[in-house]
Amino acid sequence: MAPAMDAGDMVSPAMDLVLGASACCLACVFTNPLEVVKTRLQLQGELQAPGTYPRPYRGFVASVAAVARADGLWGLQKGLAAGLLYQGLMNSVRFYCYSLACQAGLTQQPGGTAVAGAVAGALGAFVGSPAYLVKTQLQAQTVAAMAVGHQHQHQSVLGALETIWRQQGLLALWRGAGGAVPRVTVGSAAQLATFASAKAWVQERQWLLEDSWLVTLAGGMISSVAVAAVMTPFDVLSTRLYNQPVDRAGRGQLYGGLADCLVKICQQEGPLALYKGLGLAYLRLGPHTILSMFFWDELRKLATRAQH
Repeated sequence: MAPAMDAGDMVSPAMDLVLGASACCLACVFTNPLEVVKTRLQLQGELQAPGTYPRPYRGFVASVAAVARADGLWGLQKGLAAGLLYQGLMNSVRFYCYSLACQAGLTQQPGGTAVAGAVAGALGAFVGSPAYLVKTQLQAQTVAAMAVGHQHQHQSVLGALETIWRQQGLLALWRGAGGAVPRVTVGSAAQLATFASAKAWVQERQWLLEDSWLVTLAGGMISSVAVAAVMTPFDVLSTRLYNQPVDRAGRGQLYGGLADCLVKICQQEGPLALYKGLGLAYLRLGPHTILSMFFWDELRKLATRAQH
């Protein structure tokens, strides 16, 4: 497998921290509406047999229209502040750790790119978990007629963090991390590994100019397919774990953890429920992966030229 970073393109881990977080935050602004719709599709029919519940959200276009009618056009950007916070926290850690692994030569070893991406993703997901918790709960909130999943009634990001901390304790901010960490672990491994190898493969074929932005775009397009395929089941699980109601002790009232959530979904909704919102997941993950990896790669090129 080709290394993710050529020696000539190497920048410092601190620079990769800034560039990675900035790139993913830029991508988040464009893809957050898709995240709102995807979250609601994944909560729709929670722990109910197929065909036994109303479906206010059906498909991409109809779901976008339903959100806009219920919450206004700005409703399509619900949870944006929390999403930006999550992307900044998670990806600053992820890209920093991945850059350290590249500098240490770990990504030159067989399977090193995937392992480095997985470890970096797990650390980033843990750090960003409180922001993802609030993002999920804010994006699920809507008017009663269109509500799916539990409604938490938060008014703002800071208000949500304060309420959870005050009522359930500090550790409650990491409730659901058991689903988010494997979600980002497999997604990050797939994204960084396939992006690196796909770029190298396209460059070897010499179909495009080596420094062309189209090479970066091609790598991102291939990477997005792999990310959507492996992340969607974990995405559904983490959405359910983050949004479930809790008791006064902060314990989930629907799921006892990742394994319990997996078993209950498969038993009560069927295994295919793990791919709820798959089309939206790809429509969101695809552009987000392409945009974030494109912005990151192009910003790194600019930073490398500036250093020289």
